[in-house]
Amino acid sequence: MTLFVYDGSFEGLLSCIFESYKQKISPHKIESRRVYQPRLIGQAVEIETNGTHAERVIKGLNQRTSGHAELLLYKIFLSEVPDLETVIFKVAQAIIDKGDQSALENFANPYVLRCSQIAKMMGREIHRMHAFVRFQHRHDGLYYACIEPDFDVIPLIGDHFEKRYADQSWLIFDIKRHYGLYYDLSKTKIISLEDPELDLSIGQSPVMDEKEKKYQSLWENYFQSVNIKERKNTKLHLQHVPKRYWKYLPEKKHNN
Repeated sequence: MTLFVYDGSFEGLLSCIFESYKQKISPHKIESRRVYQPRLIGQAVEIETNGTHAERVIKGLNQRTSGHAELLLYKIFLSEVPDLETVIFKVAQAIIDKGDQSALENFANPYVLRCSQIAKMMGREIHRMHAFVRFQHRHDGLYYACIEPDFDVIPLIGDHFEKRYADQSWLIFDIKRHYGLYYDLSKTKIISLEDPELDLSIGQSPVMDEKEKKYQSLWENYFQSVNIKERKNTKLHLQHVPKRYWKYLPEKKHNN
């Protein structure tokens, strides 16, 4: 049994697919160096990330699927599910072997089915981030929002917020994964806690603009006034607004 070990990046995983076909080896498993543990049985092969090889793989997959493969497989990669490497490898293999997009519609293939299920979960999480992100206005003029999504969706939500809030600088920070998106009125970029451009103060209570405090108070009062107790349907409400998102919703401040 052969185990491929890679650096944990999307390009690194695509490089594994390239090497599999180049060396005519179908790995029993693919693991990132972060979780890899030496085994007594089987052979571990270190696969170095190669940008050119990764680009050739994604180009070939996109050509066979009318451009759908790249975003689909990237969503699976960001999902952080335990079996993501196997799913991506097997789905890529199915696309290459079949030669066209019909491979992605063959749900008799358990990996294609699993891929579709994960993509739907990612889609729901992205939609919830679009709906539940609440910006607060800091005293320094920056609009910021903290999130803790179930999946790593930060790289997939920037376009939405850039189009919607193009006239203000903002920061969306994933406190679970310690990185986020910063928009400076011209472009959006990935930032981390150590970014020298920003005083993130994540995990602390940043000083809010005085108008923001009044806005949050008004919004909370409005929410309470339109919430008719006699028509309360907790079960339905939780289906639309799961409780794990309440922490960062001003209107839910006193409902946690």
